[in-house]
Amino acid sequence: MVSRVRVWLNRTYAENVFFMDQLRRNPGDRAVEIHATHGDPDSPVLAAADTAELEPENLSPAAYAEFALDQCRRRGIDVFVPRLHQSAIVAHRAEFEAAGTALLAPPPQAVAVFRDKVIGYEAAQAVGVPVPPWWRVRTADELVAAVEELEEQGHRACFKPASGAGGVGFRVITRSPFSLVHLSGFPSPYVPLDLAVAAVRAADEPVDWLVMPRLAEPEVSVDCLTGTDNRVRMAVGRTKNGRRRGFTLDERWLEPARRVAEGFGLHHLSNIQFRMYGERPVLMDVNTRPAGGLHQLSLCGINAPWAAVRLALGDDPGEIVPPFLGQDYTVVSGPRPLLPVPLPQHRTDPAPLPAPAVPSPPRPAQSVAAPAPAAGQVTGVSGLPG
Repeated sequence: MVSRVRVWLNRTYAENVFFMDQLRRNPGDRAVEIHATHGDPDSPVLAAADTAELEPENLSPAAYAEFALDQCRRRGIDVFVPRLHQSAIVAHRAEFEAAGTALLAPPPQAVAVFRDKVIGYEAAQAVGVPVPPWWRVRTADELVAAVEELEEQGHRACFKPASGAGGVGFRVITRSPFSLVHLSGFPSPYVPLDLAVAAVRAADEPVDWLVMPRLAEPEVSVDCLTGTDNRVRMAVGRTKNGRRRGFTLDERWLEPARRVAEGFGLHHLSNIQFRMYGERPVLMDVNTRPAGGLHQLSLCGINAPWAAVRLALGDDPGEIVPPFLGQDYTVVSGPRPLLPVPLPQHRTDPAPLPAPAVPSPPRPAQSVAAPAPAAGQVTGVSGLPG
């Protein structure tokens, strides 16, 4: 009899409820139990898991790694998918392996290269992957100089933190003075240069930003699955052009993604993003973790989360090629249940949350709707169209 697989996702994105759904709907029909931890009691991943626990707050990366190791030992975790403090966790891979837990994450050296976007760009450029021009700025004067040089070349400048994820801190520079235009409609990423400069001058410490040209769409996000032998088992591009999404196997995007994944040993799941600089694709970002939109590959007949778990457990899935490319689509928001949590909502102790009594029944890949809990607590999560 094949034993169940126990998988843990720590403080991950809400969209990974779909990652969890796909693990349970694995083609081998193998029993999967999912443990989830988060700092927010209202995260839908807690309700989607079989067991759930609040994470302690304000732990250092080293202390968090100890917390994670204890979780794996106590919970009997077979595969751990770390997002928070990934660098600190992968540095202790041998200890996790001794506890019987496989880490679904790259080795420390690969994570370190792409934690800093400048180092990542330099490394990618060294292996022949095209990158956009960039300037690392820490002062107001450096910001102005970089913006002016880009504008002289006919580009619109933007900036983002030199380290970070999920588009947090991304802004587009404009020369338009601050006015009611900036206060009408929804908030936008545009910020007047004079306000950005004033904020940097008034800051107590230097910023650490990457200034670069605003790259054009389409954006292509290549999901890769790579073995510990540095050989890519899967590479599929997800395209984004405004609201429209789709899929591609065009080697203009896949070949440089494979070069990055294999060249730097991005074992297990990674996500490598490109945009257009003039007439050619250039590297935009490298994520050493599963992308939030990975589940969208189900529209191409691929269950990437399960393939990754198999690989982590030493069961090589072989080369994974989509049997077809799904039609173009968009993403919409749908309800997911939340755990009933008594007030006050925000707790600081790591006491366990009650586990969901019964997992939601399997749903079609396109569906994002979930049964509402008895208390009527739901949250919106972006997913595939219904």
